[in-house]
Amino acid sequence: MKKAWSIITNKFLLTAVAFGAWMFFFDQYDVRSMQARKKELQETKDHIAYLNNEIAKMEREHDEMMSNPQRLEQYAREQYLMKRDNEDVYVVEK
Repeated sequence: MKKAWSIITNKFLLTAVAFGAWMFFFDQYDVRSMQARKKELQETKDHIAYLNNEIAKMEREHDEMMSNPQRLEQYAREQYLMKRDNEDVYVVEK
């Protein structure tokens, strides 16, 4: 019992436990903050991957429109409601 008490009251052990508790719960970089930062980092990486996919898709569409005049005409008609002189355009909204 006396040996166990001397181990528990060891100043180095008490200091290490206090330091560990401080770092684990109260420090600027505690466990909860680190988990929140990891989650935020993962969300940011996912958003970057999504945006890179969107950029690649838009670049493919742009290349296709610049190389295919029919595709360019189709895009202009759909997005900007352009028409030929002898046509009428009717917009149907849902």
